Amino acid sequence: MKVIISAGGTGGHIYPALAIANKIKEKDKNAEILYVGTSNRMEKDIVPKAGFDFVGIKIEGLKRSLSLKNIKSAYLFLRGISKCKRIIKKFNPDVVIGVGGYVSAPVIYAAHKLGVKCCIHEQNSSFGMTNKFASKYADKVFVSFKSLEEKMNDRKFIYTGNPCSEDALKAPVANKEDFGLTPGKKLVLIVMGSLGSKTIGNKMKSMLTLFNNKDYEVMFVTGKNYYDEFKKIKYTNNIKIVPYVDKMVSLLKKTDCLVSRAGASTLSEISSLNVPSILIPSPYVTENHQYKNAMDLVNKNAAMILEEKDLNGDTLLRMVEKILDDKKFVKELKDNLKAFEVKNSASRIYDEIVKLVGVKK
Repeated sequence: MKVIISAGGTGGHIYPALAIANKIKEKDKNAEILYVGTSNRMEKDIVPKAGFDFVGIKIEGLKRSLSLKNIKSAYLFLRGISKCKRIIKKFNPDVVIGVGGYVSAPVIYAAHKLGVKCCIHEQNSSFGMTNKFASKYADKVFVSFKSLEEKMNDRKFIYTGNPCSEDALKAPVANKEDFGLTPGKKLVLIVMGSLGSKTIGNKMKSMLTLFNNKDYEVMFVTGKNYYDEFKKIKYTNNIKIVPYVDKMVSLLKKTDCLVSRAGASTLSEISSLNVPSILIPSPYVTENHQYKNAMDLVNKNAAMILEEKDLNGDTLLRMVEKILDDKKFVKELKDNLKAFEVKNSASRIYDEIVKLVGVKK
């Protein structure tokens, strides 16, 4: 099977795309995979390191407000379609898969116009601009949230979960001592995405003092840009400040309470690993999709939510200790999380692609 995969801009798109690519290679050793991404974003470095051929195209997203920059974006989109058609004709794929980010729009559109089977994956509980456009041209649309499949009420929309969940289950369990943590103590992990959050970081400087001398440990992942701001602040030994955590999923398997943004990949990981969480959705993302993601879990009593505007130390402390101390409440959270777990998401997607293409497994 020959496959073109396209996704870009953020890890929330790139890593699910790579999870799908890895599953295809696992199931079909002879599969040929070409990744199409933007020529100036993080995928240009991540994808080749993951072992896949990469082609970059120059493209920019449309501004939601009236802007002269949209003229340039429209020009790059049209030029991108022409380049994608050349790439597709040369590679001659059996299927084209879009996994989000504005780069995937011209790829899916070009594939459709050339009569190539195509499908997309939406990570969030509501469609972003790109996938809303691409869904019109896709033969199958894979979604991470059951609520989105039910909302669309169309057979081409298929609930598969997020393929990152399967990778999370395979990850080894962390040794807490490797992170400077104590094996016998409960762990509260606070992380606001790989880059961190300036707003949350500023609040945490003082809020973390409320956790001083507790009988559990708190690890706050600042993000590399904000770590230096915490070096001068003295906390007690149960509080660990780090700029970044490699292999975060492995540490999640040892986490008793996660305080996190509500990105789609994070929610798929906590669902598959059954991690009790307090979600602080980013209010700065398109169409407030993190809040919608979070509420899918919160409405089923599978997570707690604390909006950024309401974040203060006393509230956060009470919510953390509710999770750490109330065994009945935590059991309910974990039991309800099971409704969201999909242990074989990447495999489901592979099986649907095979059905679409009509090749033998």
